[in-house]
Amino acid sequence: MSNPVGMSRDHVHPDQRSATDAGAPLSSAETPFLELLARGASADAYEQPVLLARAEGRATEQIVALEQAKLLALGVRSELEGRRRREAELSALFETAHDLAGLRDLDAVLQAIVQRARSLLGTDVAYLSLNDPARGDTYMRVTEGSVAARFQQLRLGMGEGLGGLVAQTARPYVTDDYFKDGRFQHTLAIDAGVRDEGLVAILGVPLTLGHHVIGVLFAADRRARVFEREQIALLGSFAALAAAAIDTANLLTETRSALADLERANEIIRDRSGVIERASDVHDRLAQLVLRGGGVHDVAAAVSQVLDGTVEFTEAGATPAQALEASLAEGHAVRHADDWIAAVVAGGELLGALVLRGHPGLDPVDQSTLERAATVTSLLLLARRSAAEAEQRVRGELLDDLLDARDRDPRLLRERAARLYADLDATHVVLAARLDATAADADQEAAARRRLWSAASHLAATRHGLAAARDGGTVLLLPLRAGETAAVVARRTARHLGTAVHEAVTVGASAPVEELANRPDTVAAAYEESRRCLDALRLLGRSGDGAAAEDFGFLGLLLAGDRDIAGFVDRTIGQVVAYDERRGTDLLRTLDAYFACGMSPARTKDDLHVHVNTVAQRLERVGHLLGADWQSPARVLEIQLALRLYQLSAPAQR
Repeated sequence: MSNPVGMSRDHVHPDQRSATDAGAPLSSAETPFLELLARGASADAYEQPVLLARAEGRATEQIVALEQAKLLALGVRSELEGRRRREAELSALFETAHDLAGLRDLDAVLQAIVQRARSLLGTDVAYLSLNDPARGDTYMRVTEGSVAARFQQLRLGMGEGLGGLVAQTARPYVTDDYFKDGRFQHTLAIDAGVRDEGLVAILGVPLTLGHHVIGVLFAADRRARVFEREQIALLGSFAALAAAAIDTANLLTETRSALADLERANEIIRDRSGVIERASDVHDRLAQLVLRGGGVHDVAAAVSQVLDGTVEFTEAGATPAQALEASLAEGHAVRHADDWIAAVVAGGELLGALVLRGHPGLDPVDQSTLERAATVTSLLLLARRSAAEAEQRVRGELLDDLLDARDRDPRLLRERAARLYADLDATHVVLAARLDATAADADQEAAARRRLWSAASHLAATRHGLAAARDGGTVLLLPLRAGETAAVVARRTARHLGTAVHEAVTVGASAPVEELANRPDTVAAAYEESRRCLDALRLLGRSGDGAAAEDFGFLGLLLAGDRDIAGFVDRTIGQVVAYDERRGTDLLRTLDAYFACGMSPARTKDDLHVHVNTVAQRLERVGHLLGADWQSPARVLEIQLALRLYQLSAPAQR
């Protein structure tokens, strides 16, 4: 370090040296200056004794002696100030080195260095920047005396501004007036930050470790100033201490990291036996589950106990797609937020995932345990699927026999149905289901049909019915439950299948059929009826819906396989017929006359030979029985048709 040098005996003015060596009587002249030195007066005060002597008109020899004494005193004063300054600098460097020796917080040490540099150099601002090798620039790390936020967040490219030039060249640079100095590259961002801070004179020295520059230490004033060589050397000393602090902190960080790694390694070694035992336990549990026919949820429960967490099986659509794809691609469990996800795959087909909830950290062996459990899950799902497909085929074959082989033995049919938990003596409804949309690709369409058949087979199994793929769609034979109608079953089935395959499914239903084992031919006829209802729905623009013949009014007579005229009449005007039979009224005859007279009450009363109020009262009663919309065009058409059919069938009934 270069120390400032005060005026010593060798630097005394020649006139002073000769006068002293000649032994001139200076004791009386030196006295006032010694007093000034003793009380630490300012340099201006040393002119007062000379000026006073001249004012008093003293002899020339005395004035010359005072001048010589003044020069000697100023020299001594300069020497004392230099030594005090060096003492302060050495003390600051010693304190900084002491802080470095007990380094606990790097930021605190760097802040102390910047504060002491600012104090000793007497500058408005001091700051320190560090190089960022990843970005190839240097950024502000610590500031003292700064008031501008933009300045405190500056980043300088290598070679940009005074600091960038110091960082690039590893040499100190000083400028008396930053904005007038053309030795370094000015940029809008740097100049704006310096202007915000109001800086004018700036000194920057490099922070070096070996031959590498890691940053820059600055001292700056908001006015023009010339930095002396001693001040540049002092700031360089602080920069060396700052570099040592950073190097020490890095070494401490590396040491702590190495110790932490060793500790983790020791923990892994200590836990290894326990991990191996857990892995063995998992293997035994999973093997036992497979042997005793356990399910997917049994596997999840067993792994939950071993991994001390919650493990769930989720369908592919209910699992985060990105994490699932990553697990599928890597062939390992992957982390997603605080969960771990292991894809369940069989033959390249994604079946779902095992998800370990709330475990951000997972031991590699435990991760392998989760992956092994996913493999076991895929095997169980394949086995379950194979069994389900076998059952679906059996159900489909039985329904195919009911549709095609009408001469089958009823006893054998009942036995086959009983093995599938189906009762052919119960009342059933036949449903024809078909996908609404047609895929552009033949393979996609075939896959969609398989999904529909699979969903229909599952529904049939849960309702103790039958299902089979047929005519580009699916046919179902489902038993009717208490309170259900064919129309209700059709609508529910359309919604259920549409939800299962994520596409619109249209479903037509037959009228209820009975004694299927004794009359297997009724199944084929009912299937044709359900197909006619299905086609009618699509023609009417009601794709994705479900309906039976009873939903189509008089059109249902054309769609129904048995032409249920009595049922149509009963559904349309049955309440009016029953009212007449109970009360002995003439509502049916009034309705017939009302329609024959063009729905005119006045002409109707003439035709019936009754008062018009009587006609109005009868029609009001009809409205109560048939509903408020009974005179709408569509209802009028159905009611007139029902009246004609009733009149035609009445003689036969009587």
